[in-house]
Amino acid sequence: MRRLPPLTAIEAFVAVARLGSIKAAAQELALSPPALSRRIQTLERFLARPLFDRRHQAMALNADGERLLAAIAPAIDSLSDAVETMTSDGEVLRLRLGVLPLFASQRLFPRLAELRARHPELHLDIDTAGNAIARLGEGLDAVIVLAREIDPLLHAERLDRNIVYPIGARRLIEGADPLLRPEQLAQHTVLVHRDMIDTFVAWRHAAGLSDIDPLAIDHFDSGALMLEAAAQGLGIAFMHESHFVDANDPRLVKLFDIEVTSPYSYWFACRPRALQTKPVRMFRDWLIATLREE
Repeated sequence: MRRLPPLTAIEAFVAVARLGSIKAAAQELALSPPALSRRIQTLERFLARPLFDRRHQAMALNADGERLLAAIAPAIDSLSDAVETMTSDGEVLRLRLGVLPLFASQRLFPRLAELRARHPELHLDIDTAGNAIARLGEGLDAVIVLAREIDPLLHAERLDRNIVYPIGARRLIEGADPLLRPEQLAQHTVLVHRDMIDTFVAWRHAAGLSDIDPLAIDHFDSGALMLEAAAQGLGIAFMHESHFVDANDPRLVKLFDIEVTSPYSYWFACRPRALQTKPVRMFRDWLIATLREE
């Protein structure tokens, strides 16, 4: 059998090639940067050629490195799948998913039967607790979160772009003193999600109402409870268009005709190495395809 370089050296090469950084790859592989650098050097000595262009705090593949990555990446993925299959519980594949409750109830759970039909071997452990990004690799394999942006060291894909909606009880636009003008917000309480603090700020600025303060701003950590509070007339919820549309609640109405692009989006995120595992890759591919259909 032809002699091969150490598998650890190949693993280090793929990690640095995909992440573009010794530091990031070292964190991913739980190694020190010097130890990871030595593995890369071992592979380069074995091949008798450099594979990267070294830059300040970054490493970019050169032509030889790109050719090697294209040739071995599919084999590495197949090897990972084979090992994962041998170590899994029979045919069951399990994904530990962190997801916000409102996204889960409005957009994920209505389609999970489709996922089960397509991949009956894939099972999800659902986690709706906070700080999901920080728990990647330590209890969670992948997450769906609301954020402005995601740490560039993670694999992340934007799932949507949305518009900020002021959402209130239908009875607010009816009766003797209907809420029809944005200036009237000074007489009402505003409801804001703790993970979307800037929705109201962005909307107020775009509407030219920066000098108008609401009666109060109440903070929630549950989108579902925000919608219910708005339906009960407890305040004006500043949320996304998708939240309003998916709620399909006749008690609620969109207020005013001002459309403002939200600074927040839903993101799918995981550690780059996790994307090489079959459960994460399977769920990610299904999720992206499903949202594109929508």
